[in-house]
Amino acid sequence: MAEMELAEGNTVTFTEWHLIRQFLCYPGYSFALIVLNQPIKDEDLFSDLWSIAEPRVAADGGANRIYDLNRKSLLREHPPSSAGNYVNLDTIIGDLDSLSDESRHFFTTKGDCTVIHDPDQYSTDFTKAVRLVRKEYPGRDIVCMGGLGGRVDQGLSQLHHLYLFQRSPTYADGKMFFLSGESLSFLLKAGKHLIHVREPDADAGNFSRMGGDPFAKYVGIIPVKEPSVITTKGLEWDVENWPTEFGGQMSTSNHVLPETKVVEVETTKDVLFTIALKSL
Repeated sequence: MAEMELAEGNTVTFTEWHLIRQFLCYPGYSFALIVLNQPIKDEDLFSDLWSIAEPRVAADGGANRIYDLNRKSLLREHPPSSAGNYVNLDTIIGDLDSLSDESRHFFTTKGDCTVIHDPDQYSTDFTKAVRLVRKEYPGRDIVCMGGLGGRVDQGLSQLHHLYLFQRSPTYADGKMFFLSGESLSFLLKAGKHLIHVREPDADAGNFSRMGGDPFAKYVGIIPVKEPSVITTKGLEWDVENWPTEFGGQMSTSNHVLPETKVVEVETTKDVLFTIALKSL
């Protein structure tokens, strides 16, 4: 968290989000990648994340999704390599009821992948993956690929885990992001947030999907857990001291203004922030 000095000499504490630097792996922005058992629709985005993440963890059947991508990458290579583009998976963890024999064999023979069987039926494979990362890489941010897709109950479970694993008001255990081919979602704790949505001078290097202006205009601020009061700046329909709750009023399908580089959100309770990615 950071502090901003006001004109009258007071200071205000806020959380600053450099999303683009996060996904371009600027110094100080390392992250772990957890791949869930959902279709990976944007391979360019996945490839960018895969190239810089440490560690790379598959939650059970998430390994099958990576294996499928790997097979497709082999078909594009001329001549094909012996392994493909997505070999160096570090860990597969879960109750392994979804992991295919082909995926297990591939990642344990072509790379140096550890398979962990955790039969606990009172925790999800996603939970097991997060706990593993938090144990081995304390404080590291986590990007979950495939979040909020598929069945409604699974999507709600993932939102539950977003709250469950970020209890600290200062993100002391690390931040978590859900990323799909369509949007990026993360939790804003109670307080003030500065969210950098455009960084035109960012160095994208060899990244194919990420750059200085990767986000589309659509934004949602969702009070998933409990009612909140929010104030925003930088959106087409800004609000001030605006009550929001399920069954009441909510800020969905709002728009980032073309000139906005930083969206400001102040909230009295934890809320979900989601922003669309530009289409390919």
